[in-house]
Amino acid sequence: MNRSGSDTAFAAAKRVIPGGVNSTVRAFKGVGGTPVFMRSAKGAYLTDVDGNDYLDYVLSWGPMIAGHAHPDVVRALQEAATRGTSYGTPTEYETELARMIVAAVPSIDKVRFCSSGTEATANAIRLARGYTGRDKFIKFEGCYHGCADPFLIAAGSSALTTGVPNSKGVPAATARDTLIVPYNDAAAVRAAFEHNPEQIAAVIVEPCVGNMGFVQPLPGFLAALRTLTREFGALLIFDEVMTGFRVGMGGVQKREGVLPDITTLGKVIGGGLPVGAFGGTAEILDHLTPDGDVFQAGTLSGNPMAMSAGIATLRLLSDTTFAHLEGLATRLCSGMAEVFRRRSVPHWVGAAGSMFGFFFTDGPVTDLAGAKTADTALYARFFHAMLDRGVYFAPSQFEAGFLSLAHDRAEIDRTIELADDALAATLQQAPGDAVCL
Repeated sequence: MNRSGSDTAFAAAKRVIPGGVNSTVRAFKGVGGTPVFMRSAKGAYLTDVDGNDYLDYVLSWGPMIAGHAHPDVVRALQEAATRGTSYGTPTEYETELARMIVAAVPSIDKVRFCSSGTEATANAIRLARGYTGRDKFIKFEGCYHGCADPFLIAAGSSALTTGVPNSKGVPAATARDTLIVPYNDAAAVRAAFEHNPEQIAAVIVEPCVGNMGFVQPLPGFLAALRTLTREFGALLIFDEVMTGFRVGMGGVQKREGVLPDITTLGKVIGGGLPVGAFGGTAEILDHLTPDGDVFQAGTLSGNPMAMSAGIATLRLLSDTTFAHLEGLATRLCSGMAEVFRRRSVPHWVGAAGSMFGFFFTDGPVTDLAGAKTADTALYARFFHAMLDRGVYFAPSQFEAGFLSLAHDRAEIDRTIELADDALAATLQQAPGDAVCL
């Protein structure tokens, strides 16, 4: 497959953009080779600058649940644009989308919009601190909550120590207030609370993880977090930026029957435009300015373009559509697992709603330590083999995959067939061949 146009575009981008990309994972560092530059997208497909088409399982890292350029979303954006793209004033679009979110997400009475998932999670932590009067919070290894300083923290020497910055530019003082524990380890959470009495404002968690690959909570884990936070007087924050309106209409919290105090949202609720939101009980949310004393603001918060796209997207979703999407995800994962078994490749697969993932690993993946046992070199070779066959998976072993309303059974079945062919070719390659494509 000729992708010389992408090579040229990447070289040009690197002259004016650090690393040639505006989000690090796009650089293909996890798989090697040159990132593919896209020209357009429609339905379930991307088209690159050389005119090659790819069946897309990244979907802008989650937002495009309706598929690319869905007519209803495009129409909503066109109509909104004719009325002006930003006002800097309240609009009724914000109220309409907020009502839809409140109706769907069981823990949310009120919701505040912002412009990104990172903003949503950073504001949620500030709100939790302001509400509780405490400074520390617990996060989990492998859970990603955006690129704000408090979240760019790696684990210390044990689950009972504070974290250390994993990026230059993050002050050590910031890291001291972030406690890191393994995902799916409720005992470690209890230990952290017991070693930091009356200091922890919140526990923040991706209830289904999408950023160390797709990893699901063990039975009882989320319920244990709910019990522990109540016992120690902290808030529970579900980061559903990725999973909200992805695993079901009410997110993981409705699916699992565990309600957090604060929920962060993004991606799907903007229909492909920049958006973020955080919501919760009225008691907690009313602590935000202008009524309360926890500050939050943003020039483009509740932007009418994003609100219009989000409203149009959510109108397409229902319990019926999610049942359909989960059926496709299960079919894809079952088919891929059969391919891996037939080729004697160790693996672990999983799906929930319209999200899925697979690891090339010997055993179940329930935390970051398990994810790190995956054969990333094999994934890189498989990724490129699939890319050459017109299938676009995430350019990293440690990212979830997504389905849209534009995918159908025929495309799922074709993906499985191509995966068998790609894996057969991959297993014949030497490891060093991964980037020579």
